[in-house]
Formats: sequence, C-alpha cells, structure tokens
Amino acid sequence: MTDYADSYANGEYADAAAHAAMSEREEQQHLVAYAPLVKRIARQLNSQASGAMGREDMEQIGLMGLLEALRRYGAPDTGFASYASLRVRGAILDELRRQDWRPRAVRQDSHRMRDAVRALTRRLGREPNDREAAEALGIGQDEWRQFLLDDCAEEMLSFDDMLQEATEEQHSTPGPEQQFMVRRSLEQALHALNEKEQRVIQMIYEFELSYKEIAAVLDLSDARVCQLNKSALAKMKAALAQA
Repeated sequence: MTDYADSYANGEYADAAAHAAMSEREEQQHLVAYAPLVKRIARQLNSQASGAMGREDMEQIGLMGLLEALRRYGAPDTGFASYASLRVRGAILDELRRQDWRPRAVRQDSHRMRDAVRALTRRLGREPNDREAAEALGIGQDEWRQFLLDDCAEEMLSFDDMLQEATEEQHSTPGPEQQFMVRRSLEQALHALNEKEQRVIQMIYEFELSYKEIAAVLDLSDARVCQLNKSALAKMKAALAQA
C-alpha cells in the first residue's frame, strides 16, 4: 500500500507553469489515450451514486476534467494517471454536488435510519448484523442494503475531498520535507486499516472498481463492501487528523 500513498504525495504533481503548452493535436491524442480511464471512473461512480446521473453525462464531465488535468500537468508521464484520476473523479463529484443528487426525503430517511441504528448498536453493545438492523427499522434486508449503498455514496465524496486536500497541500509546498510529511501521513492512515479495508480502498481509489466488482473479487455482498469502505474512511480521517 505504500506505492498507493506515494501516488498522491510525490513530486510529480507539478504546477502547469513548469510544462510547455501542448498543441491542440497533442491534447486530442492524450484525451483519446486516457479515455478508458474516464470510462472506468464514470462506471464506478455511476454504480456507487445509484445512477443519479447518466453514465454518458459522467463521461463527458470526466473528459473535461481530464482536459483540465492535461493543461495543469503537462505532457503525461508515469505519474499522470494517478493525478488525472483524482481530477476526473473530482469533476464528476462536483457536478453531482451541484445537482444535489440526493433528494431531501432520501437525506431525511438516511438521518432517521442512522439514529435508529446507533440506538440499536448501543443497546446490543456491538454493531448489528443485516437481519437485526432491518428488523429494528421495520424494512426488508434488500431495502437495508440499498440504504447502506446510498449512505456510503455520501462518504465517498468526503474521501475524495480528503485526497484532494493532501494533493493540493503538496502543490503549495513542494519541498522534499513537505513531500515526506504528506507521504508519511497517508501511509499512517493506510496502516490504520485492516487488510480487508486496505484492499477495498485500493480497489476503489487505485483500480477504480465498482462495489459490485469488488464484491465479486472478495466474495462479499455490495452492502458489506460499502460497510468496509465506510469504516476505512472513518479510520483514515482519524489517522490524518492526528498526523
């Protein structure tokens, strides 16, 4: 997992002024070359955001994010894919926020269900399983699993913000000591996770897999992958806050 942390903290994320401007033809060539990356990210976010935006729309917004990444970064090298991934994801997520993709009724239900699950957890002295949670809420297990998936979509946004903050800090403080501190903080946050949580985070944010794809690889349900993602985010945020 160290390589993963390095991809967000190394000095390859240079300012656009350090690179010569590319011609329109060169930009088009790079856009075509990295279009599969945009498609993978759009597929993943479309799955995890419950189809709130059409995949084609996501891909168009992602391509604009890719173009911005090219113009800021310059000619692609070995570090560009990680940088572009963050920019593409950020562009799509910004549009989802702008559209306020979670209706108010959904957000209100989410708060109500979270409160009920917290009360049940206190009563049991542990986290309830799917059956217990569904029974306490008076819903079916399929509806409970969908709630988990919808709830995790909100957490997914906050983790991208966290990664972008770390990257932007690297942009503003490019010295070797600052690079080392950012890298060290990310490594410590990753080490705070157990092995399964690390694999889930890596599959989501490095390999751009959807929950369904991760569930198939790890032989878990989509909802369980969602829970692992959520617990990993909470641990990483806590670790970064202490760094």
